[in-house]
Amino acid sequence: MNEQDIDFPCPVCGALESVKMITHIDEIPYFGEHTQITLLCNSCSWRQTDFIPAEGKKAGAWSLTIDSPEKLTARVVRASSCTIRIPELDLAVNPGSNATGYVSNVEGVLKRFQDIINMVQRDLMSSPDNSHEEAEHLSQLINMSAIIAQLSTEEPTPVTLELLDPHGHSMILHPDANERPLTTEELVELPVGPDPAVFSTDDMENSS
Repeated sequence: MNEQDIDFPCPVCGALESVKMITHIDEIPYFGEHTQITLLCNSCSWRQTDFIPAEGKKAGAWSLTIDSPEKLTARVVRASSCTIRIPELDLAVNPGSNATGYVSNVEGVLKRFQDIINMVQRDLMSSPDNSHEEAEHLSQLINMSAIIAQLSTEEPTPVTLELLDPHGHSMILHPDANERPLTTEELVELPVGPDPAVFSTDDMENSS
């Protein structure tokens, strides 16, 4: 692991001499050698993490049908440029300006979706507006939670986890996972996440 100060203002709070870059090279089974890069600001706690494979990757999509509890343990590498979808539930998380990469498993990804569902559900339940439309939305959220919960049972109703990454840095590590190239339409429509921090040659030399 290598840690160094970056002579560059924090992109969030603008503080000088507060940004550090931590790099860590590791080997992920079936994914190969990759470099984990984390930028963090000691002043405002801004943090951005991403994963860069040693070998060049092409834009691509990965999918896995979750039809048994065993699939919940499949490793997932999600880069900051990756959109995650569960089509059967009409759920999607797009990379925003603060998107960050992580390594988890399918169960961990589902928990992130469940946390979002719970947050929206709490907001609806605390709303003074008890309209028919809100009642329908609440019913949909409860149904989504039930479908996610039953994925850990022996005979779940299958759903599909999809990773779509224009930079090709994301992956589902499982023998049954399918990989395909992104279509032209997907490449045009998919967001690519936060802009990478750009440092001049002088900045990097001063930080070393």
